[in-house]
Amino acid sequence: MKLLSICVQHLMKVASNKEKNEETRKEVEMALLALSCIGKFDKVPKELYLNEIKEIIKYHQEHRNLTQLAYQSAWVFLMERFGNDKNLDGAVADELCFARDAARELEELKECIDWKRKEEEEKEKEVKEVLIIGRWFDVIRKYLFYGKLYNESITGLIGSIIQVFRAAKDNHRKISDWCISFLKEATISRSVRTVDLLESEVVIVFLAEILQATTQKHKILDYLIFLEFICRRLKGKKMDEVEEVKRKELKRKIFDQLEEEGYEDHIVGLLLIFAKKMLGYDDLIKDDETYFVHL
Repeated sequence: MKLLSICVQHLMKVASNKEKNEETRKEVEMALLALSCIGKFDKVPKELYLNEIKEIIKYHQEHRNLTQLAYQSAWVFLMERFGNDKNLDGAVADELCFARDAARELEELKECIDWKRKEEEEKEKEVKEVLIIGRWFDVIRKYLFYGKLYNESITGLIGSIIQVFRAAKDNHRKISDWCISFLKEATISRSVRTVDLLESEVVIVFLAEILQATTQKHKILDYLIFLEFICRRLKGKKMDEVEEVKRKELKRKIFDQLEEEGYEDHIVGLLLIFAKKMLGYDDLIKDDETYFVHL
């Protein structure tokens, strides 16, 4: 513990250097990358890092002084502490606006990747941006799992994930699978409202993927879990009157859109039945499997 504390103090000092030269940027990146390797089971006293890491993140938000990898590493380090300290919820969600910044970073990374390049061309040497996107997904997953506070920026983050998914789905299955897993977990997370899921195109994305489930067998369990939880949300306790009216309006809009775009109700039901039998999850969806059709 003492040795770790000394290392954290030293690395924080290096990472806090704001000098504008290439050598310093490299030192800062390496220091933050090293900090990001400190796992959640390594106890780090809050007084050794919290003010410093918040200042590093806030300064970058204002001045954009860090590399993409360095900034992402700062969030990895903080989010690993998040799991052991629920009092960080307000700092992560509101003070540092994690969802807003994660959405912006993903959008910037999306623009840096040549999505027309075939995935097999990247197997030997993955581009740096792809690796950073993967690390962002790990951080976002922790945010959804540990976070309890709602933040309005979550809708934008969900939208950014959908943009990345649509860019990646034809040529980069690894990233598109990450996106599907994230969207499934967003449906489960207590920090995401039902209205956010309905306002974004999450349901549209999943239903479109379910229609191709016979060629996406490795993701069928994610589809079933998504449908289980979205059904629970839509049939669960009522919201306040304003939210309830909005929810019903958005829900009807989604189903009208599905009809207009030619989705056949019976195909959704049949694919759900097929997936349940194939995987053996007979009790995963407890409601009628055509619930989504007859809602």
